[in-house]
Amino acid sequence: MPMQDRTRTEAAPPSPAVPPVPASDRLGLALVVIAAAQLMLVLDNTIVAVALPSMRSALGLSDAGLGWVITAYALAFGGLLLAGGRAGDLFGRRRVFRTGLVVFTLASLLGGLAGSGEVLLVARVLQGVGAAVAAPTALSLLAATFPAGPARNKALGVYGAMGGLGSVVGLLLGGALTEFLGWRWVMYVNVPIAVAVLIGTTVLKEGERERGTVDVPGALSATFGFGSLVYAVTRAGEKGLGDVGALTALGAAIVLLTAFVVIQRTGRAPMVPRGLLADRGRAGANAVMFLVGAGMIATFYFLTLYMQIVKGYEPMATGLAYLPFAVGIGVAAGGVGPRLLARAPERSVISAGLVIGIAAMVWLSFLKPGQNALAVLLPAQLVCGFGLGLVFVTVTAISVRGVSPQDTGIAAGLINTSQQIGGAVGLAVLAATASAITEARLPGDRLPEARLSGDRLPGDRLSGDRAEALTAGYSSGLLIGAGIYLVALIVTFTTIRATAHGPGPAPQPH
Repeated sequence: MPMQDRTRTEAAPPSPAVPPVPASDRLGLALVVIAAAQLMLVLDNTIVAVALPSMRSALGLSDAGLGWVITAYALAFGGLLLAGGRAGDLFGRRRVFRTGLVVFTLASLLGGLAGSGEVLLVARVLQGVGAAVAAPTALSLLAATFPAGPARNKALGVYGAMGGLGSVVGLLLGGALTEFLGWRWVMYVNVPIAVAVLIGTTVLKEGERERGTVDVPGALSATFGFGSLVYAVTRAGEKGLGDVGALTALGAAIVLLTAFVVIQRTGRAPMVPRGLLADRGRAGANAVMFLVGAGMIATFYFLTLYMQIVKGYEPMATGLAYLPFAVGIGVAAGGVGPRLLARAPERSVISAGLVIGIAAMVWLSFLKPGQNALAVLLPAQLVCGFGLGLVFVTVTAISVRGVSPQDTGIAAGLINTSQQIGGAVGLAVLAATASAITEARLPGDRLPEARLSGDRLPGDRLSGDRAEALTAGYSSGLLIGAGIYLVALIVTFTTIRATAHGPGPAPQPH
């Protein structure tokens, strides 16, 4: 094994008292470190969801402020991912990865200690900044640490599984911590995990650096452009499409993102290398991830509201109800997906996953207020998780395949940006649609925001008419989510090549 030989040659002579770490064990530790970091960073998207009512009571947050606890993190995370990926390429991936983890850890501690809503929102923004710096460098460190072949394919499968599992684990862990320890622990829990990951970064391989300068204009236009887009969609979902603030933000997003494209085409040191998205398969993988992110986050949103508002589940019970999704995505991305990739074309694996996901979303749309969870909620989640797991591992592999080592950070940033921005945009659009359908079922009787924020007695259930109307809105949103996966399937057939790369290892980046 070449990787093992290099490790033995380059390592310092071992001390008699401290035996050297075998190369295979070193790779295993590296995988644990990267997977733990990815899981922690992704789960923070959802871990606070079930703690929102407790946060509101403790800090006196308004309904609008409560929504920003989620949105602030998404804006910082999605908007800064490209800059974070490029920083790793230029200044050293391990160094930048550690910096992101430190910022994330301190922000989590600040959030747990927050005595006001303003401090909590600042902490959430800083968490997003830290995550944006660490997340793309985690994937590029994986590509630099693991040799091409079965080892890298397995590592990519685990990494892809963490991307999907993170959201589910966040809901489960958030429910348990909120119910048994209090809402502050959804912040504190990140601290020991991040410290352990920081200690473990010594086993990661630094990889090559790119000489050059940071594309400051590109970074600023991309960050504020994506941030404005997410804000515009979120505000439009709350205030309506004709809201002046939403339209202003949308206009700013169009101007800034157009400027970003121009800068990337004409600049001397563009943030996104000009040839990175020239590959049709890589561009298609990012588009698929955008669409899957939109559908998946909306699914969690609708199912959480269904379980807590319509069914009256406690936070812990809500988290446990997501276990089938976690099992499905873990089995697919952690085992079945990598094996299929070694035998079948990438297009076939993604298509199979999306078809399964579409079927599961249609199944979930059959939810009814008085229904037994075993009829639809739990089995359909298992199927949906399995389908999306196949998609995650495949598009992740495509996103970094064939990319030069110095550009893996920005390639990872792009695929993560696609998922985060897709989730924010999809959630705002589908939530607004579901709300409109619910209101149409109950003319002149709007559902109070306090109810949507969770201000209700645990175990309390809504009246029959309102429960039916809400469920109809959620079901419609899930059906639209199935439509989004159908669009992703069309994108797959038009951008991902049908031929297999062969039954052997995935091609090594050059």
